[in-house]
Amino acid sequence: MEPFQVRIAVRGYELDPQGHVNQSVYLQYGEHARWECLRAAGVSGDGMVAAGVGPVALETTIRYRAELRGGDQVDVGCEFIWGTSRTFRVVQDYRRPDGAPVADLTAVVGVLDLGRRKLVADPAGVLRSLAANPERLGL
Repeated sequence: MEPFQVRIAVRGYELDPQGHVNQSVYLQYGEHARWECLRAAGVSGDGMVAAGVGPVALETTIRYRAELRGGDQVDVGCEFIWGTSRTFRVVQDYRRPDGAPVADLTAVVGVLDLGRRKLVADPAGVLRSLAANPERLGL
């Protein structure tokens, strides 16, 4: 299966005074791509809430490689990296349509039990049980 990615067009209101995409917008692009990847796997926000769980970002690191400006397009990839703990990583690469790197984002994520307000012990198992296409999540 090909790695998941979504193309995003830079909008004028996302620019900072220097004319390039504001740093906080990269976080929004990453969040959008993660939710689109979950959606492609058949996992919805409503489905997660109905199951009493929700994703929670615990740490995010971004490495900026090149600027994006108004009118540019960026392809944001999304890969879930599973371990054996209560957390997992989501690795995202941002690239121009020609493949030139723009940024890299790594997030440490967990699945929160909404009733107990604690991370679930097996986030991969929870997401696998909710997904129609768990292979999209690397499961």
